[in-house]
Amino acid sequence: MSTFKPVRGMRDFLPEEAKIMKYVESQARKTAELYGYKEIITPVVESYELVAAKSGEEVRLRMYAFEDLSGRKVALRPEFTASVARLVATTLRNEPKPLRLFCVGSLYRYDEPQKGRFREFWQSNFELMGSNKPEADAEILLLTNRLMKSVGLRNYKFKIGHVGVLRSILSKEGLTEENQNQVMQRMDKKLYDEALKMVRDAGASEKGIQTIRELVNLRGEDPPKVLENISETVKDYTEAVEAVKNLGEILSLVAKTGEKLGIVIDAGFARGLEYYTGMIFEVYVPELDIALAGGGRYNKLVELFGGEPTPAVGVAHGIDRIMLALQEQRVEIGIKEKQPVMVIPVSESLNAEALRIAETLRMENIPVELEVMGRKVSKALEDADRRGINYVIIIGEKELKEDAVVLRNMQKKEQTTIKIRELATILKPSQAS
Repeated sequence: MSTFKPVRGMRDFLPEEAKIMKYVESQARKTAELYGYKEIITPVVESYELVAAKSGEEVRLRMYAFEDLSGRKVALRPEFTASVARLVATTLRNEPKPLRLFCVGSLYRYDEPQKGRFREFWQSNFELMGSNKPEADAEILLLTNRLMKSVGLRNYKFKIGHVGVLRSILSKEGLTEENQNQVMQRMDKKLYDEALKMVRDAGASEKGIQTIRELVNLRGEDPPKVLENISETVKDYTEAVEAVKNLGEILSLVAKTGEKLGIVIDAGFARGLEYYTGMIFEVYVPELDIALAGGGRYNKLVELFGGEPTPAVGVAHGIDRIMLALQEQRVEIGIKEKQPVMVIPVSESLNAEALRIAETLRMENIPVELEVMGRKVSKALEDADRRGINYVIIIGEKELKEDAVVLRNMQKKEQTTIKIRELATILKPSQAS
């Protein structure tokens, strides 16, 4: 008995789970196609400086970072955006804007494993580069809604905020970017008292502290009303008022499409990544307390990597988390799979002929499982029955002399002799199961 197990925080996906994962991934690809996003493939290993630049303290501490054999410090990618921004800052710098880029794959963070949180995880990632207009932010919200709807999720909610509200207050109160990042990290973890203490220690005014305290408690499901309350709370901070206005424009555009998004506005909402500059959001379902998707606007990242100033907005969808949510909600996945046919030779001398017939059918796009265990026909039929196979082709000496085989319908327990050349025509209608 082997004692080998997956490394902690990693896992195997068995065929049933792999099927759901591939289904969610295929819906993400379909969404990319519908919205005009072109797929790119970026490396799993990136330079440490690149992925650490604006990823945030929490992510930096949890990166799989190591020196390669040349002594370069590298890391397994903890998210996609830095890689995409690198590409736009270099290879794609002269491409016409906007750029709509899509990628999908595995990411790595040394998190404490728990339900829905693993050290290797999968995401589909959409980035819209080159526009600072609210239409771009609205598109990212709408395509996320489209994906959630297309996989069959129910009762999902968008939690939405705007980094500009808190950042502009902290800036006006004299907090350095470093201090602001630390405050936002605490707020991301909902450690509001700790965050407020940091603001006070950094020398903010009582009014500033009071404003942030009020914002932390401002949330609700009626966007116009909540935004009005936020606006009133931050009325003495011009840039914060502008940020609220920007969020209002984005949500107004979304509402005008007629799509009904379940939205919770949360004024004290912050995300762990440091590169956000505008609207931020996450998607939740009642059954899980982890975000299924998250994203927002980041206008300075491409420039940070040496590219032209490029406003951008993006989102990452957790493919394995969406799979978990679908399982929790017991959603029936509408995956149409072709039902394989089994080919059984009655004796070993007919194995080559069985192989030939199997290949002929596969050429016609019919999935075939070949009996390769050397079982007797009765045992092989039992096995086919147990695995829910509908049709079995039995290859016997007598029939072969007539260029024929026996086709057995496992459900009806009936069998007939069929010419080999007619097999594909007869079996194709049965594939649509």
